[in-house]
Amino acid sequence: MARTFGFLSTFPPTQCGLATFTAALLHHLIAVTPEARGRVVRVLADTDRPRGATPPVVHEMAAGGVEAAAESLNDCDVVVVQHEYGIYAGRDGEDVLGVLARLRVPVIVVLHTVLTEPTPGQRRVLEDVVGQADAVVTMSVAARDRLLAGYAVARPEDVVVIPHGALPVDAPPFAPREGRPLILTWGLLGRGKGVEWGISALGMLRDLNPRYLVAGQTHPKVLASEGEAYRTHLRERAAAFGVADLVEFDATYRPVDALAELVGRADVVLLPYESSEQVTSGVLIEAVGAGRPVVATRFPHAVELLAGGAGLVVPHRDPVAIAAALRRVLTDPGLAAGMGERARGLAPSVSWPAVARGYAGLSERLTATRVVTPL
Repeated sequence: MARTFGFLSTFPPTQCGLATFTAALLHHLIAVTPEARGRVVRVLADTDRPRGATPPVVHEMAAGGVEAAAESLNDCDVVVVQHEYGIYAGRDGEDVLGVLARLRVPVIVVLHTVLTEPTPGQRRVLEDVVGQADAVVTMSVAARDRLLAGYAVARPEDVVVIPHGALPVDAPPFAPREGRPLILTWGLLGRGKGVEWGISALGMLRDLNPRYLVAGQTHPKVLASEGEAYRTHLRERAAAFGVADLVEFDATYRPVDALAELVGRADVVLLPYESSEQVTSGVLIEAVGAGRPVVATRFPHAVELLAGGAGLVVPHRDPVAIAAALRRVLTDPGLAAGMGERARGLAPSVSWPAVARGYAGLSERLTATRVVTPL
């Protein structure tokens, strides 16, 4: 039976993780589901401008436009709602509740953030979002555990774990490259990425002559609020620490294939994030999917995903520990190869086709049991 999948989310050309995630999930859901179609209600972030309804986008939702958004999605068989506080209008993003209340078809809510210490408003919104969903997806066990332990969830059995997807990469087994070792950090740039701690670690690796490449544009919201102040701060920090010759900044926008090629060239991926709240990291998944060794701070998703040996976890804001972990990876070929092999072992389960099949199966279960509310 042909299915129509609806999505409520930011969507390209918006530059944010949710937009990229939704576009990839839509593409692969259609690929694994015979005769499937997709309809997107594109949520306009405060830095967006309206672009019109060009398929698969059927409507653009601005602040307060909950009724039209719901109406555009009620023709679908199932609706996937991406939840992140910052993309919806209203206090703590409460506009999403108005859409959910008006949907008459099965709803899957995907949680991208589950805070340990939410404000009262954030707690209320998230609990209401979960309460109105037919199924809730978290992208790590850590996120599910945090949700069930810290929030009122009436039906824990409806909270399932489906990982973030990664583009399938036909990368060869990991092997050190010739020449300068490449340490790679990528993603939309902004405070909290922790790049300054990676820069601080480089002086302790001078004898290895590494090339630390920070790839990615500044996040649009950061660019709107402070311009390139963070990137300038990082350049100044590199100069102050005497490692400017070891650091490169590349703000080039790369399409998916070009980004995969870049990741495949890295000797090690460094994720020096400052937040201990991060239960989902698309960059982490993509690094593992490409079979690259990873050094990451102890954010929950990294602790969970790297526990089997695909990478090393280090304390937050600790350049000495970061340098020591990078040195181990870059000077011990056996360790690095073992990490790469373990990452490659995880890759099939986090590939986008596998993730899409998870959503397709969940959608089938919901549509088989849910009685759609009549008009």
